[in-house]
Amino acid sequence: MENIFDFMSASLPWVAMGLLLAIFFVRAAHMKKKDEKKEDRGSEGMALGMCFGVALSTALHINTGLGLMAGMVLGLLVGSGIKKKDE
Repeated sequence: MENIFDFMSASLPWVAMGLLLAIFFVRAAHMKKKDEKKEDRGSEGMALGMCFGVALSTALHINTGLGLMAGMVLGLLVGSGIKKKDE
């Protein structure tokens, strides 16, 4: 059972990095296809996600880098779904 946890902790950053790259590439291709500028709150979501990820990883005594990375990915996903209102 310990080997599984070692494998998961070693592979989790690579899996998250692959997901992050896939999200960026799909998003860029989608925006290029639509030819319109979509304004969303992805950057704000990433910033808040990093803060919450670090806080949660500190509270749960997990590696801070993993919490930072997971919070960034989840914040990007949530923030991309929220569109800015026209001013």
